[in-house]
Amino acid sequence: MKDIQRSLGLPADVTQYWAGRHVVITGGSSGIGLEVTRLALAAGARVSVLALADPALAGLASHPEAATGRLAAFAADVTQQHEIQAALELARDHHGRIAAVIACAGIAKPGYFQRLEIRDFEKHMAVNYFGALHVIRDALPDLQAAERASITVISSMAGVLPCFGYGAYSPSKFAVRALCEVLRQELKPTGVGVTVVLPPDVDTPQLAAEAATKPAELVALSGTAPITAEAVARALLIGAARGRATVVPSPAARIVQWLVGAAPRATAYLMDTIIARTQRELAPAART
Repeated sequence: MKDIQRSLGLPADVTQYWAGRHVVITGGSSGIGLEVTRLALAAGARVSVLALADPALAGLASHPEAATGRLAAFAADVTQQHEIQAALELARDHHGRIAAVIACAGIAKPGYFQRLEIRDFEKHMAVNYFGALHVIRDALPDLQAAERASITVISSMAGVLPCFGYGAYSPSKFAVRALCEVLRQELKPTGVGVTVVLPPDVDTPQLAAEAATKPAELVALSGTAPITAEAVARALLIGAARGRATVVPSPAARIVQWLVGAAPRATAYLMDTIIARTQRELAPAART
């Protein structure tokens, strides 16, 4: 057990929490969700992945734990409550009562506000906010009946500090943060823990795809190099197991979080300065 804990980078109390627990992970076939799936399985959890029916989900069939029955994958669009309900019923049939929900499914399409279409704003709320809400609502009776159950949702540092170019993304992640805080307060007497995760940029296929529409101002604001999906997954599993309300899986992001709370005017001034400088640099190119 100690060798396993050392290889995972997870403390003993954390692996003990996840071992044998039925965990439902939305978006668990790619990006951060896939790393959460991998680490949760390695810690001994029984995992049900809910994700879109695509090659990434189909690829989970070849995972070694699929053959043992500890990993089951179910196709579902998180924006469609009836699909989530159906998938959770299948998950219960396979693994029994749900003891943890980890909502990782999400999208991000940056762009200048006026160039984004109304359906972009609607889709961000549908996937990022309602996608989390649907699975939580339908799993809640199980969670309230389980011992030390947990709900964990991926938000973003963009849900703490709104950024130029994230007109559709940031509001949806703010909504996720608010939902988690309401749930934390309401569910605390029932023993269900609620954790919101606030990662900065993460090295995933989604981040790579953002480059196609990312404004130069947003690139300048992003600053530091992205962290790994594994680092986020590890911090998430530790934080949820220990009942932390908030997990910020990066020292640089924790500094930003502190600045937003302690010095909001200075933070806004710094961001405005970076944006203005970037736009000045862009101006000559725009005239040629």
